[in-house]
Amino acid sequence: MTHQADFDGEYPFAGQVLDVDGHAYHYVDEGTGPVLLFVHGNPTWSFAWRNFIKALSPNYRCVAVDHIGCGRSDKPQDYEYTLANHIANLTRLIEHLDLREITLVGHDWGGCIGMGAAVEVPERFSRFVLANTAAFRSRAIPLRIAVCRIPFLGALAVRGLNGFARAAITMAVRKHERMTPAIRDGYLAPYDSWTNRIATHEFVRDIPLNSSHRSYSTLTGIEENLSQFAQFPILFMWGDRDWCFTTEFLAEWEKRYPNAEVTHFPDASHYVFEDACEEMIERLEMFLTSSPAIPR
Repeated sequence: MTHQADFDGEYPFAGQVLDVDGHAYHYVDEGTGPVLLFVHGNPTWSFAWRNFIKALSPNYRCVAVDHIGCGRSDKPQDYEYTLANHIANLTRLIEHLDLREITLVGHDWGGCIGMGAAVEVPERFSRFVLANTAAFRSRAIPLRIAVCRIPFLGALAVRGLNGFARAAITMAVRKHERMTPAIRDGYLAPYDSWTNRIATHEFVRDIPLNSSHRSYSTLTGIEENLSQFAQFPILFMWGDRDWCFTTEFLAEWEKRYPNAEVTHFPDASHYVFEDACEEMIERLEMFLTSSPAIPR
């Protein structure tokens, strides 16, 4: 069992909540200035962006969400945890807060969900920063994730044994000395029971590998609309040792956005924001000051 007090010092933010169809959608809104929208993947939450928010909120408005089922958001058991719903929720928050000239910072599923929101309301986005993510179709899936999709066995591993979130805090990082007990607690705290791990499992189940999948058409729609952002300032920051979103995914991004800036972190894995935290923040600050947002 983890306790909030264990990681309060790491995550000192006063969160806010948006009601989304009767469910509490938690987000952090710190600082003032140009908008940075941080969108996490699975099995993380806004805790992953804590160091970015601390460093950047003196000069930027940092908004970081927790998808329904994740972090401090509600975790309903009868909810449809689909890509389309996650995009709709994020879009609703953007409109609720009237966010404009947004710089998206997305990782893992957060890149796909964030780009999905950008497709929905493109007039509100100005720059994109993407790390170890995809927003296009692929049939590549690591064996360790594919196993978690097996009926019954996957639920037992992910929801019963917390095998996905717990494994990630060791398998998704290379610099294990950075993962202090407080940081480990922070990543695991929201996912402390079968009930609270529902989204962790549903995200795995929602990977659309074929045309019959419930989220395939949603992903296809995002992919087909990515070209409209080709002239936007775009930065890719990539952990090259990622076994999930490998550099092959980055190569696909570069085909689509040949003018994008690319920064490699050769010794960083999937949780690149832990392995290369300071370097990422420095590179992001450089990008924000050298690549003016496109007025919208």
